[in-house]
Amino acid sequence: MAKVKTFELRKKTKADLTKQLDELKQELASLRVQKIAGGAGSKLAKIHDVRKNIARVNTVISQTQREQLRIFYKGKKYIPLDLRVKKTRAIRQRLTAFEASRKTVRQAKREQHFPLRKYVPPHPVLLIQGRTLFV
Repeated sequence: MAKVKTFELRKKTKADLTKQLDELKQELASLRVQKIAGGAGSKLAKIHDVRKNIARVNTVISQTQREQLRIFYKGKKYIPLDLRVKKTRAIRQRLTAFEASRKTVRQAKREQHFPLRKYVPPHPVLLIQGRTLFV
């Protein structure tokens, strides 16, 4: 059997994919029997290709399944852990922008009654021949 193309697998239904997976597993089993019986070298090299084809089919099945689950859970309040964004633990547990911007009543009162003072800048400074003169 030739190398299975992934873009062709994506067009198939799940039933077709499982059928192809069973066929590939049967072929792998027969190749392993031939290997024990002392088969030709070309048959032994084919084991590698069949195993990779099985992996491709399994990958497409799992990807399409996860894609469908993402569509199903889109907009819901809770999403399964394996479908959530991984990131890092620190980022996941960090406060949201809204939570970080919240202020306590005491803090809001303090900022309202005691705003930062605006100072008049100091006297302009002149530099003449390396000397600082205050005007």
